[in-house]
Amino acid sequence: MIHHLSIPARDPQRVAEVLGELTGWKARPFLGPVPGAIMLLAEDGQGTGIEIYPDGVVFEPGTEDSQGLVRHEASPAHFPFHFLLSLDVDPEQVRRVGERAGWRTLRCWRGPPGRPVFELIEFWIENRLMIEIATPAMLPDYLAIATAEAHDAAMAAMARPAPEPA
Repeated sequence: MIHHLSIPARDPQRVAEVLGELTGWKARPFLGPVPGAIMLLAEDGQGTGIEIYPDGVVFEPGTEDSQGLVRHEASPAHFPFHFLLSLDVDPEQVRRVGERAGWRTLRCWRGPPGRPVFELIEFWIENRLMIEIATPAMLPDYLAIATAEAHDAAMAAMARPAPEPA
């Protein structure tokens, strides 16, 4: 289980407010060594949360017995990172929250080209970092493919040649 993850934001407070509205999670100042960071807490008994760091925060390994270090550098415009968050929300609410924030949202399907497997909503934080959101109606299709066995079966089916037309 993943208990928490961290994401960068140009405006951590605003990102926390928007995500808090969408998730219902509680925002608190981050207790760690990153000034200006905020922690969103799901209050689910599992420690689930999202740490929102000011843009430019970088972690690097320490040396010998020292912990990792926090430093700052320029951030990229976009990130090769995302996560899927299942929320008990209406897709229209997700769209409205994103629209009000000025952030792109898109309801779409994922899977190989031409083979939709599961539906989700792209929710683009500050139009830079994508969160995929799955509502309760969308989640079963994702869960059906999110096992090693189902994944291997789908890959094997894709490797088989298409049948000849009769």
